[in-house]
Amino acid sequence: MSDIQNPSSIGYLTYAGDYSVRNIETLSGVTQLWQDAFARAMAQQVDDNAGVVVAASPVAATDSTTGEPIAGARTLHTIVEQRTCPVEDHEINPPEPLFLPIAEFEWDLAKPPVPFSASEMIEQQRHLEIETHWVRPAVLNPYDDSVDPGPGPQPRPLFLPIAEFEWDLADKPATPYSADEMTEQQRHLDFDNGWARPIVLQNLRIAA
Repeated sequence: MSDIQNPSSIGYLTYAGDYSVRNIETLSGVTQLWQDAFARAMAQQVDDNAGVVVAASPVAATDSTTGEPIAGARTLHTIVEQRTCPVEDHEINPPEPLFLPIAEFEWDLAKPPVPFSASEMIEQQRHLEIETHWVRPAVLNPYDDSVDPGPGPQPRPLFLPIAEFEWDLADKPATPYSADEMTEQQRHLDFDNGWARPIVLQNLRIAA
């Protein structure tokens, strides 16, 4: 089989199947073929549109000695030069754990506390119960003297059909207070409401 193929155009021999030709020669031939095709197409377009000005196609740079285009050779030279550049791989190591030597403790300072005695535990529990059941509720829910109390429950007769009371054993009616006793009680009541009670409430708030 001949290495020379049928020409695709007048005065041009294709290099398809010719393995003795270098790549640069084959590429130059193909490039020249496409340039000729584009030139003919542009000339035909100029003939069809005579009034339209068409810019001339740029001429590829060629070698002055062989006449071959050198754009592909320059690109190949740049690629080869970049591939031969020395590339250094910087190995990144993971962070190493922080080395901390064993701490030396002062065991003389780390003595266990002395346990509480039974009497101290009872006293602490008594104080805890007082603060929990009396001091904290009294401070968080203080009594408001400015509010008038509502009506209390109405007395109703006690239904005891069987019991027989010995009224002689019942308590005698209390003797009513005199005017002096009523005045003394009113004085004590005013003292408690105006001076003693606010101080006690303030102390309870501070203690809580």
